[in-house]
Amino acid sequence: MESGFASGRLLIKDIGHLVGFGEAPTGRLMGADMRRMSVIEDAWLAIEDGKVMDGGRMADFPGIVDWNGLEVVEAAGRCVLPAWVDSHTHLVHAASRDGEFVDRIRGLSYQEIAANGGGILNSAKALRAMSEDDLFEVSLARMERLMRMGTGALEIKSGYGLDLESELKMLRVARRLGALDRIPIKTTFLGCHAVPNGWEGAAAYTRYMVEEVLPAVVAEDLADHVDIFCEEGYFGLEETRVLLEAAKLRGLPAKVHVNQFKASGGVALCVQQGALSVDHLEVLRAEDVAELAMGDTIPVALPLCSLFLDLPFTPGRTLVDADCALAIATDFNPGSAPSGNMHLAAALGSIKMGLEPMEALAAATTNGAAALGLEDEVGGLAKGQEASLLVTRPLGSVNEALYAFGDPLAERVLLRGHWVV
Repeated sequence: MESGFASGRLLIKDIGHLVGFGEAPTGRLMGADMRRMSVIEDAWLAIEDGKVMDGGRMADFPGIVDWNGLEVVEAAGRCVLPAWVDSHTHLVHAASRDGEFVDRIRGLSYQEIAANGGGILNSAKALRAMSEDDLFEVSLARMERLMRMGTGALEIKSGYGLDLESELKMLRVARRLGALDRIPIKTTFLGCHAVPNGWEGAAAYTRYMVEEVLPAVVAEDLADHVDIFCEEGYFGLEETRVLLEAAKLRGLPAKVHVNQFKASGGVALCVQQGALSVDHLEVLRAEDVAELAMGDTIPVALPLCSLFLDLPFTPGRTLVDADCALAIATDFNPGSAPSGNMHLAAALGSIKMGLEPMEALAAATTNGAAALGLEDEVGGLAKGQEASLLVTRPLGSVNEALYAFGDPLAERVLLRGHWVV
């Protein structure tokens, strides 16, 4: 696949429904505004050097003056959607955990599998045994698969290293993927993902991550954010506060795993600390919703994890009705969400979280971009934004894109002006 922005010009014409076009990026959309992403029927979109140049209704199309080097695509009856923005993934990992998949079918819970030496510690063992170059190659293959599915920007976390050398290895691989310049990639340091064997407890391990690993991560400029698994049995409020304060001093915003299994005050702490996002939220109390409604922290739902682990789905309808800027991501990882299918994640936003299709599309595009600080670049198709988009199969409406959730959606995928499908 080609890297960087494509040179040349492209015109997509007779588009049945063009989503996300405008004079300027919409940025994060909150509450009722999530239903108001721009939709233009019978539209055209002009692209040059990998960026959106212009667009609008075919009735107002100015015609073509210069045909030199122009590619014309006929999109009659099709939707053109912004490429997905997946703001929460663990894409860099060494191997699947399909054996644990069978254990779950046989009745073991996520926590029981972890207690038996599986889970995150299993992934850490496999990752430590793999060379950095091999880890890069398997991760690149995953990234290219997601790109072909229409994902146009990614966040990638560490968290399967759990020591200095291995955490740095993961983050270097993530940075190498970003340096290929195929899509925007943000990296997140998740050293506090689980407490490895040999440590007295979460507090001591957190001190090690804060005092030894975090400075090394910052010295190599390997992370754009920090994260911690704020959850009973993993890391508590005090460990979360210590990490977030240390990261803030180094200029790193937080994107925090919180409320996956229990609610214990993590949402309020993260909002008070100015976290960029809080992710998971399968369990959500009224006071958590109130905190999110008053702050700038973006709630990120991970419905593929709920599907795979048979957990409650994040109450998306409640969050949108509270005027929050809800985002949807995949949580792509080998243990609890072994899929990077953003189309399915967005569809579950409607099917299981009560979102209208336009709200779910906004959550999976422009709000996902806002959860990465990329809303000016991706997540929409406004003038000046990256030309990263899906040309769907013929659809009668935008709603049908998520209604027919099991059918392949994209006939073609364009990322930064390059056709990847």
